[in-house]
Amino acid sequence: MTIGSTGPGGVSLARALTRAALAVDPGRFDAEVIAKAKICLLDFLSCAFEARNHPWSRQAIGIAREVRDGATVIGTRTHASPGDAAFANATMGHGLVREDMHAASICHHGVVIWPTLLALSERTPLSGAKLLAAAIVGYEAGAQIGRALFTADLARLYRPTGLVTPLGAALAGSYALGLAEDAATSAIAIAANTSSGLNEWPRAGGSEMYFHPGFAARNAIAAIELAEAGALASETILEGEAGLFAAFRRRPAPDDIRLFTGEPEIMAVYNKPAPACNFAQTAAQAALRAARELGSSDDIATVAIRVPEAAARYPGCDSKGPFHNALQAKMSIPFSVAAVLARGALEEDNYADIDDPRILRLVERTELQSASDLTAAFPANQGAEVLVGLHNGTTIHQRLENVIAATPEQIRARFRQAASDVIGEKRALLLEELVDNCATLSDARVIAAQCRLEPAEQRLRPAS
Repeated sequence: MTIGSTGPGGVSLARALTRAALAVDPGRFDAEVIAKAKICLLDFLSCAFEARNHPWSRQAIGIAREVRDGATVIGTRTHASPGDAAFANATMGHGLVREDMHAASICHHGVVIWPTLLALSERTPLSGAKLLAAAIVGYEAGAQIGRALFTADLARLYRPTGLVTPLGAALAGSYALGLAEDAATSAIAIAANTSSGLNEWPRAGGSEMYFHPGFAARNAIAAIELAEAGALASETILEGEAGLFAAFRRRPAPDDIRLFTGEPEIMAVYNKPAPACNFAQTAAQAALRAARELGSSDDIATVAIRVPEAAARYPGCDSKGPFHNALQAKMSIPFSVAAVLARGALEEDNYADIDDPRILRLVERTELQSASDLTAAFPANQGAEVLVGLHNGTTIHQRLENVIAATPEQIRARFRQAASDVIGEKRALLLEELVDNCATLSDARVIAAQCRLEPAEQRLRPAS
């Protein structure tokens, strides 16, 4: 058994979450929830394919140790250990800063869960239905823990994705592999010991942010495999006096963290429309509406941006430069808004030239404000307001009560483009079909296999 036992009825929080997760029937989720999981998987794959050649992606791929019959590193010929493949794939999936987002936990769960499960599916055969249900369990557990753990103050220091997603991914993998309750409880407890990720990178200009999901996915797999090997962990790791909540939140864990008491948390996840920080999305969308009313960005005298307190306080979001790399610009709400106003578009190219004088002139004239009304509505709604003052004395005012998520049609279109660029149009369409039919697959390995660059002729065929 795992070490330690406390809580109502002598059951620790980690064990209670594990017990609830392992009891989930894959058939319990309705069509809407399953469809959301599939679109999140496609979105993850889209990001991984598109970011494959970015420097941080190449670095993560480069340290993956090749092994015979290993797990797929997306968009390459490399087969690596499950942990190394998950590290590389998670880093690639995070490489555009366009991964899916759960606002209440301030976390990107999918970019850790999917690499973990895809790597495990090539180690141990899983049905497609089991893969999808495991992912939904992982989103649920990570989101519930993250909701309870994070505050704006904590998120200024520690990366939520680094702290929370190893636990959700470890529970997802334990569910997928059918671990016994004791082993799965140890897996989530070991994963909690790996919680890490500091938020110095927005200020210093480092690129370690891209690797946070990689560490989380690799650590989740290590936690699962250690638990399979019989490792015992402290099952009071969440609520204990030196547990996760005491260490990071500096207060006891709440005893009301429960799984699936309402709508599954994956339904609260949104898919980003733009490759930028979550907190920059809505303000940039409001700025795009304002840009359509502009004659020229030269007419702009001032820009005021109103956002929830969580957005204004998140590291890097209030930055007005200097910007040393595109990541700092993608984190900055003033830069994201200024780029939209200067270019009249919301796209990756907005961050291609961080020294664009048109953008930097507007950044200097921008004021970012924390708005009490938007703060009160957060995280259920992530609103923003942009007021553009013109030299002629008029003001263009645009307000959005919530972020406008990328639609399934948009996600599919960018997936097809990104995947086709790497594996060809025919195989990209087959991969999309496999994901769409995932719930009927008897062996989910075919999804990862189809992501390989020039796979062997005898690759796995779809099975149902």
